[in-house]
Amino acid sequence: MNNSTPPGAGSPRRRPRIAVNPIPYWFRDGKVDKSKEVFDQAFADFANIGFTAVKADVPEGMSVTEYAEWIGSYGLAPSLSLFSSPFDETIDIMDEVERAKRFAADQVALGLDRTMVSSMEIPARMAQPAVGADFDKDRFALAVENCGIVCQVLQSEGLRPLHHSHVGGVFETEDEIVRLLETLGSDIIGVGPDTGHLRWAGVDPAAFIRRYADRIGGIHIKDCFPDYLDPADGAGMGYRELSASKRLWAEPGSGVVDFDAVVTAMPEDYDGDYMIEVDEPSVDSRHESHRLSFEWARQALSFAQI
Repeated sequence: MNNSTPPGAGSPRRRPRIAVNPIPYWFRDGKVDKSKEVFDQAFADFANIGFTAVKADVPEGMSVTEYAEWIGSYGLAPSLSLFSSPFDETIDIMDEVERAKRFAADQVALGLDRTMVSSMEIPARMAQPAVGADFDKDRFALAVENCGIVCQVLQSEGLRPLHHSHVGGVFETEDEIVRLLETLGSDIIGVGPDTGHLRWAGVDPAAFIRRYADRIGGIHIKDCFPDYLDPADGAGMGYRELSASKRLWAEPGSGVVDFDAVVTAMPEDYDGDYMIEVDEPSVDSRHESHRLSFEWARQALSFAQI
């Protein structure tokens, strides 16, 4: 994803790719399994379907060179990854700074020049998602400060940070996301929206993208069904329960996100990837879920590189 050519230098703009996130392979039934066997299955499926770019997620204990060779053996190249932190009082910011440096070193070594930055898994918001539960102004202010520190570290290490909207985190509602972006400013943080998480939180993805078009550096293409978008319909159900219902996340094009409007809203000079993400497939087979997603993307994102 590295595009270091200065604007106007005469080189053609990089063509966006259709990329994919293997999250439904390594996160199942509320448990994380990032073993080599799990990723091998995901990579084999992606190669069979036709994907050529995958979220860069270097496993613990594996070198960047080994990782690049591993995904390359499946015909896959690394794509936009994500640095996640609660950013709240539960972290030691110096520990996060060191973790951000290590993360950035791996990403830059893979040839990437940007990353998503997200907050997730705040307990009160995992229990009551998408409504800004248990808002605390002091926690929010600390999270903004910590996020800004991490973003500056990532920048200093060669990565452009992009805020990634995510239900369950400290920057969950539209007001919280906007306050983060306006407080830190475009010099500190760009924008990498997730269409599904925005829609779940009651935000119009296309309108949001238009508002921050000059800061867009990445995007997750995620769809959702209408069943639980009204908080009243999911009352008493937490984030994990709603995701596991198979009636929250949808394969792109089968839910309610207006992707025609999303694509139209994207900046003309966008040079990032379009990353397909289905956290919990609505069909029984993960392979089939991603095949359906890929076939949709080939039509809806026909301008992108396979």
